[in-house]
Amino acid sequence: MMENKEELARIITAENGKPLKEAQSEIVYSASFLEWFAEEARRIYGDVIPPSAKNRRLLVLKQPVGVAAIITPWNFPSAMITRKVGAALAAGCTVVVKPAEDTPLSALALGELANQAGIPAGVYNVIPCSRQQTAAVGEVLCTDPLVSKISFTGSTATGKILLKQAAGTVKRVSMELGGHAPFIVFDSANVDHAVAGALASKYRNSGQTCVCTNRFLVQKGIHDEFVEKFAKAIEKELHVGNGFDAKTTQGPLINEKAVEKVEKHIMDAVSQGASVVTGGKRHSFGKNFFEPTLLSNVTTKMLCTREETFGPLAPVIKFETEVDAVAIANAANVGLAGYFYSQDPAQIWRVAEQLEVGMVGVNEGIISSVECPFGGIKQSGLGREGSKYGIDEYLEIKYVCFGGL
Repeated sequence: MMENKEELARIITAENGKPLKEAQSEIVYSASFLEWFAEEARRIYGDVIPPSAKNRRLLVLKQPVGVAAIITPWNFPSAMITRKVGAALAAGCTVVVKPAEDTPLSALALGELANQAGIPAGVYNVIPCSRQQTAAVGEVLCTDPLVSKISFTGSTATGKILLKQAAGTVKRVSMELGGHAPFIVFDSANVDHAVAGALASKYRNSGQTCVCTNRFLVQKGIHDEFVEKFAKAIEKELHVGNGFDAKTTQGPLINEKAVEKVEKHIMDAVSQGASVVTGGKRHSFGKNFFEPTLLSNVTTKMLCTREETFGPLAPVIKFETEVDAVAIANAANVGLAGYFYSQDPAQIWRVAEQLEVGMVGVNEGIISSVECPFGGIKQSGLGREGSKYGIDEYLEIKYVCFGGL
């Protein structure tokens, strides 16, 4: 992958639209999971348990779960594959990858590289399909008794369908589902640092990541300063355009439906009293391009604070107290990532422990790392990817009692 980094990055930008610099970063991130899990393969430790009877020896073995079906999204068409496949192959599982219908080429390119790297035929398999056939192919993977494991990244609604289908054969499942990430800025925060973190967290991949901030909660003492500085940063640092243009930071949204959802959220918010600080409409560059948008005077009754937008929209809610902020953040039925900025050590511990999410960024807007466990709680999913925990998703534990000694 690293030898072909530039070609792989160009494939991502061509089929997904993200800026080439982001695509190049994704390939490095993607390759790092293969390296990480290749190393973790040497650390699939079992156990020897002290026996209660003298004539017995008690062992615990870890064995591959079997064929793993890998269903991946379009927003990270390379990294979402290797984060799963790297762990599966290291555990000893063969895989069948069904990439998103919008972005099949990255998966096929990885298949070609797997051949070149010497991965045996039949170990890494790819089945692209059309949008019309996606549901049918997913059902086959979830119901076929030859498949032992389902790993899916995508929407919570689709995840629930796959869970029901997989239940018939009681498959092992990993689900990395939708998020609704809060980004809280407390009065004690360094506002400039918070703005930089907000820009990175919200607008990476044009807001199309599951850990992107979806709602900003800013304490009343610094609310106006934050909104003003955030708006200036958006206007100065973000550039909408062709992903292959070096100055572009914001590519297109994935399709017309995605653009319509952003428009719907803005219209709903404005109709209930929200103010457009900057942006607010489609960009002149093309029909799937949208201006990075900032809304103020936002309330918790608005759609953009109740469901995931998955686009370049930043709604800001003003809050009074820490208790209020945590309550608003935790009101969602999902809990993938959460972020907050504070310089009060006691507050940092309180809020980090109270936020109902699987991952917390404290004074950081970008938190993903190959060494760390990625996943959520509540309706954001089941299991963890990456880290030393990720390989366990593809292993079964077998207890062996050796008697008559």
